Amino acid sequence: MPSFNFNLLKTDSSSKARLGTIETAHGTIETPVFMPVGTRGVVKTLTPQQLIDIDAQIILGNTYHLMLRPGMDVIKKAGGLHKFANWPRPILTDSGGYQVFSLSALNKITEEGVFFQSHIDGSKHFLGPNESMQIQKTIGSDIVMVFDECSAYPCTYENAEKAWDRTHRWAKQCRDFDLQSHQNLFGIVQGGMYPELRQESAKCLSQIDFEGYALGGLSVGEPAEIMNNMIELTEPYLPVHKPRYLMGVGTPRNIVEAVMRGIDMFDCVMPTRNARNGTAFTWAGKMQIKAGRFADDFSPLDPEIECYTSQFSKAYLRHLINVDEITGLTLITLHNLAFYLDLMRRLRKAIQENTVSDLYEKICRVYPI
Repeated sequence: MPSFNFNLLKTDSSSKARLGTIETAHGTIETPVFMPVGTRGVVKTLTPQQLIDIDAQIILGNTYHLMLRPGMDVIKKAGGLHKFANWPRPILTDSGGYQVFSLSALNKITEEGVFFQSHIDGSKHFLGPNESMQIQKTIGSDIVMVFDECSAYPCTYENAEKAWDRTHRWAKQCRDFDLQSHQNLFGIVQGGMYPELRQESAKCLSQIDFEGYALGGLSVGEPAEIMNNMIELTEPYLPVHKPRYLMGVGTPRNIVEAVMRGIDMFDCVMPTRNARNGTAFTWAGKMQIKAGRFADDFSPLDPEIECYTSQFSKAYLRHLINVDEITGLTLITLHNLAFYLDLMRRLRKAIQENTVSDLYEKICRVYPI
């Protein structure tokens, strides 16, 4: 299996939605794809086998969290995250930049990186482009993200420009780092909500030969229409024959709208986090399974979704959630990810058949926001 190859197979006739495959050393990924988030080397409440059973093609790990616990000494001794977590399929790791800027008590930002305190115990650490690359090299992920600075929302043009400029300099350092032979590096477009910065970022990064390109700094609190506008304005400046990844997105409607604007890859904690709050995603809309109306409802969560959870009734799932049984979290998490993966399968089929607009109309009826 080649270490990386993106094949653009088809574009939808009425939008920019793209059908493709990404070949990696740990398997082939069909795009558009949703990547379940395995922050600490595990998707919360699920086993690797359960993810394989619903055909999760790739998962995402978090550099910042894995760096703090269990630490790189443990992962190195284990032979990398694939072996440590017993996950045989592809892994993408983020760079840790977003978490350093959003979770940690910052001490100082320098041109070399960021001094910060752990959100766990206050211990002091340093993370920069070289450190992030070394950590991700040890993890052994198939797709590695450059170390970037994600500007806050809202922020001034001046602050967005500073983060943009630093991100580009760090991206060049990351590109020069010697990763493992099977690893592949994605650049990250930044620029806040300023179109000219976003477009210039995409132009500059396109001149560096990354294996793929991500849009960072979106889905950080801005309205969906602004996010979609940023995608539309940036997409023409991204290489056509490289995968595009929208980081941290999103709702079912967000995903379909981004696919229609030329995005191939997604990750988000929404399906797993909502599951732990007792909320299920279905083809009839979101369901708050704790609600009293499900107390004697013995039908499955969603007759259109086939997964292990389908064997259990809404009444039973409601009971598990209301008595704080961990199995309830597992079953709803499994279902929610099965729904998201089913959405991606339907998107791929719709692109193949030029019916993306029909699927979008259905999603808008079921998920109006």
